[in-house]
Amino acid sequence: MLFKRHPNGLDLPFPSEITPQEVYTGRRQFIARMAATAAVGSGMWEMANRDAFAQAAPAQKLAARANVALSTDEKQTPFKDAAGYNNFYEFGLDKGDPAENAHTLRTRPWTVRIEGEVNKPLTLDIDSLLKLAPLEERIYRLRCVEGWSMVIPWVGYSLSNLLKQVEPTGNAKFVEFTTLADRKQMPGLRSGVLDWPYVEGLRIDEAMHPLTMLTMGMYGQVLPNQNGAPVRLVVPWKYGFKSAKSIVRIRLVSRQPRTAWNDSAPREYGFYSNVNPNVDHPRWSQASERRIGETGLFQPKRKTLMFNGYDQVASLYTGMDLKRYY
Repeated sequence: MLFKRHPNGLDLPFPSEITPQEVYTGRRQFIARMAATAAVGSGMWEMANRDAFAQAAPAQKLAARANVALSTDEKQTPFKDAAGYNNFYEFGLDKGDPAENAHTLRTRPWTVRIEGEVNKPLTLDIDSLLKLAPLEERIYRLRCVEGWSMVIPWVGYSLSNLLKQVEPTGNAKFVEFTTLADRKQMPGLRSGVLDWPYVEGLRIDEAMHPLTMLTMGMYGQVLPNQNGAPVRLVVPWKYGFKSAKSIVRIRLVSRQPRTAWNDSAPREYGFYSNVNPNVDHPRWSQASERRIGETGLFQPKRKTLMFNGYDQVASLYTGMDLKRYY
């Protein structure tokens, strides 16, 4: 077997790099779709959809070095669940819609513009982003505001590697992320559920934290379209909607940016959106969660951890009322 080498000379250390892995996409049967909708967060989704996807060609592999220090040792969510159960409203409102519809997304050519309160604005294509810093695989928990969670091995590097390249000015207090909004590629834009394009934001110290990840892959391969290809954000201590997908612009700004969900439903989606079991969503509790991919009709819920278990970010919020700044 031939082993590829990373441009920086890294060997491929992961079984996922040398073991073929199925990418599950395709049209689902109606009954499976309905069962999945009824079973949101219940652990039943995998059983309802196990045979509902068609196998596709393997995706391009990405060489990355394991960052054990920043990784959880929890059992990983099966790839077919992580790639088939998504919130990506640009491709539909149901959890299976992105896997079904995102084949229309064209991920090359692709550029990301970094601008605003910076000394050296840049426009980089996806290949330049891949080479900007050594790629790492980090196994992060991801907690959705709807009450379900996953454990996913992401491939990328700390966002700070990119932000340092553009040299933020002293006026840069926040970072705004704008995602692609193309009606020709994204059928979900017709829904009008949000004011497109999708925009998210972080405080500058949150964006510069080592855990905040600019991500180009998962499970040792390039991101599937439905998971935010070709480049997305992963902020593991915040609810999943903060991790913007298919990013086309990053802008450093002096004032807190307006964000898509905070504009749409401010009582339900605060700007910070840290995982906090003590602050309920107006329509449901956040004290517990279901782990997608765990089988069994009566699989018990897990207790939700403050900051999703990433205690190393707690110092970012010293003195803040996290019930007010939810």
